[in-house]
Amino acid sequence: MSTTIEGQAILVTGANRGIGQALVTEALRRGAARVYAGTRRPYAHPDPRVTVLPMDITDEGQVRAAAARAGSLDILVNNAGVFLFDDLSDREALERHLSVNLFGTYGVIQAFLPSLIASGGAIVNNVSIAALAPIPATPAYSLSKAAAFSLTQSLRMLLAAEGVRVHAVLTGPTDTDMVRDLDIPKASPQSVAQGIFDGIDRGEEDIFPDPLSATLADGWQAGPAKALERQNAALLRPQPFAA
Repeated sequence: MSTTIEGQAILVTGANRGIGQALVTEALRRGAARVYAGTRRPYAHPDPRVTVLPMDITDEGQVRAAAARAGSLDILVNNAGVFLFDDLSDREALERHLSVNLFGTYGVIQAFLPSLIASGGAIVNNVSIAALAPIPATPAYSLSKAAAFSLTQSLRMLLAAEGVRVHAVLTGPTDTDMVRDLDIPKASPQSVAQGIFDGIDRGEEDIFPDPLSATLADGWQAGPAKALERQNAALLRPQPFAA
């Protein structure tokens, strides 16, 4: 089952820079009817279809207020995240990553889930290939993204009965402020945004939107981990998810 972007109401968190900003631009280019831009910092956009929603995803009050203001929604793109260098010696760094990348994402989903159930919509979580194998320079980030990927897979099973599709985006290195100082090949945010929406249009559960991550796609889809996910999903007796 695929989701087209044209005419849809879309929310993108972390929308004021990097991949988030590119996702807003690409959604507009593909004919989205409304784009809600969730941002922690002040932000303005010239297109009248864009509504800026002040939203620190770790602030439950702001998230709930944004959900009330947005109303109906077809696609939620959880893109906001934090990336800090660490060596797992500092518990505070680990907790910061989990607070944003896992619990922040979870909180946004909970707040907007009633609207997505009503529309038969889609959740798109921008995870990372670090969810599959940790990055030595930032293991706390990798750990939080692995947890966010597991959250995505779990919600995919639990929300199937509600008609809500759940996509994981396993992004490779992208030329954003987060990793600009790393001397590695990077995809452009614009190309990653295009790859994400292409994957949504094709109905892909796990989206590999850039050249590096795409090299993993066939192996992942045909591998034992994905097969086990499908087997586990078949064990679930469909029942409503408690929002």
